[in-house]
Amino acid sequence: MADTRKSKTDDAFVCVGMITAPHGVRGAVRVKSYTVDPDNLVGYGPLFDAKGQAKFKLSPVGHVRDQLIAKIDGVNDRDAAERLRGTKLYVPRTALPETEDEDEFYLADLVGLKAHHVDGSLFGTVRGVADFGAGDVIEIALEEVRGKVVVLPFTKEVVPDVVLSERKLVVNPPEGLLQEEEGPGNRTRRPGSSRKDSQADRDSDAVTADAVGAENATGSGKEA
Repeated sequence: MADTRKSKTDDAFVCVGMITAPHGVRGAVRVKSYTVDPDNLVGYGPLFDAKGQAKFKLSPVGHVRDQLIAKIDGVNDRDAAERLRGTKLYVPRTALPETEDEDEFYLADLVGLKAHHVDGSLFGTVRGVADFGAGDVIEIALEEVRGKVVVLPFTKEVVPDVVLSERKLVVNPPEGLLQEEEGPGNRTRRPGSSRKDSQADRDSDAVTADAVGAENATGSGKEA
């Protein structure tokens, strides 16, 4: 399955963190990292904005709670740091290390996969994966209902198989889920126990259809 990762375009970018706030008065910023060790964020080299244009070179200077404190080249005062608040940080997809076996994959790789029901029928297309505090959930645009998105727990029971080599995964939705007109598992618009067992940082912005994160989700608990 690892070979299928080469099908990604060379200029694809993956979100690995976000600048959350300035820190102090000398231009330092707080950075929410989507890597296991926040310091790993600087190991990818220069980071980019969502358009792949602005380049940021980070130097870690400390930590506060679960966030990295870093200096950015060219940012020397609080006002300049404040202007970067909310900036998501990206690396080229090719900069991420390859997974080591077929049961390991990045959550970013799931976006766009076809979801097949355990009965063999086409269920929908993966829109994204996110975590809102209670474990990872997977968002799937239904095949039979245009504009309808369901949100399923990303657990081994609900998503028993991921086959990257065939660009698909298998889902076994909880009984009665699709009968709900509204609710956490049945929504007409994109919403804001985990299948993976890793210490990777979880955040609602980690992986979505338009800003995928660099967390590593595996059945074996491998960390990014």
